[in-house]
Amino acid sequence: MNLPDDLKYAETHEWVRVESDGTLTVGITEHAQESLGDIVSFELPEAGKVISAGEEVATVESVKAASEIHAPVSGQVVAFIAEAMDEPGRGNTDPYGMWLFRLAPKNPGDVDGLMTARAYSESVGE
Repeated sequence: MNLPDDLKYAETHEWVRVESDGTLTVGITEHAQESLGDIVSFELPEAGKVISAGEEVATVESVKAASEIHAPVSGQVVAFIAEAMDEPGRGNTDPYGMWLFRLAPKNPGDVDGLMTARAYSESVGE
């Protein structure tokens, strides 16, 4: 399983990248994508939405099932990627290249509470 070391991971299978401006970019992990199978659609949060850590904020639908995407930390959504809704299949081939939304964290230090690649790998039994 591919797990980039420069990302943080949530128990609910989202990855997080801290951007130079302090925003957080969020996507789903390769493990999540493999569990879901072929992704057919995403429903993403609107920019401006205030979200709480652990809250269900988006949905991914695959040929197998629909699954919720959770907020890894609290904050405000500042952007989403329309490409995810227009070309959801890209999530099957490039789960770390296709982000879903960006958020301005309420407390930037909260990202430190997320898992490292090694910890996430151990949590999913890889």
